[in-house]
Amino acid sequence: MRRLTATTAAAGAILVAAGAVADLLPTATAITAVRRLCPTLAGRGDPGHVALTFDDGPHPVATPLLLDRLDELSVRATFFLLADQVLRCPRIAYEIGRCGHEVAVHGLRHDAPTRPWRARTDLVRAYETIVDGTGARPAWYRPPYGVLTTSRAAAARRLGLRTVLWTSDGRDWAAGADGDSVARRVLGSLDGGGTVLLHDSDVAAVPGSWRSTLDAVGTVVGHCRRQGWVVGPLRDHGM
Repeated sequence: MRRLTATTAAAGAILVAAGAVADLLPTATAITAVRRLCPTLAGRGDPGHVALTFDDGPHPVATPLLLDRLDELSVRATFFLLADQVLRCPRIAYEIGRCGHEVAVHGLRHDAPTRPWRARTDLVRAYETIVDGTGARPAWYRPPYGVLTTSRAAAARRLGLRTVLWTSDGRDWAAGADGDSVARRVLGSLDGGGTVLLHDSDVAAVPGSWRSTLDAVGTVVGHCRRQGWVVGPLRDHGM
């Protein structure tokens, strides 16, 4: 009986491990070269439009400053919110939508996909928290780190969320980044129809990294306008 129990337990462990591996197979979407093979997933839209997106907020200091900067530029963007941050900064979360920006789902918290069996529960909680906090119903989902697992993709579909990643990453979260380096990285890979990834928070980054984002936004928007591209949220991206 003990031998049978041990065998059954071992088989169960193998199945759990196999399920976890299978769930992680789609994580290749986090790799730039792979995203190029999936243009819709990467956020490829109208060639005359550039989607401007921000992850990891809201942040008590950075987000209000960024909202003011975007208002000065007469630009609207898409904000991928973390539910934990919405609970910490409910007034700012509401202000994002009130200012005319689009809210989207980034997750419950900024974590790696280590618990596939919790993906649906966590995403439902994140979605409901963001709806309650902003009064808006998101249409988009972007997984933390750009890691789209099978369980996360399925959970997003059940909620009616479209998953979108990015075509240009400013790496504004990295140590040593500044406004010039962030703008150069974005513009070095950006063309019409692209989706820009920046961050209005440092909850998963170097402390204060959002300052480089604030310094870079004007340069990015100015370049896009000189190219004749309209800068705006994903809802206007023609996807």
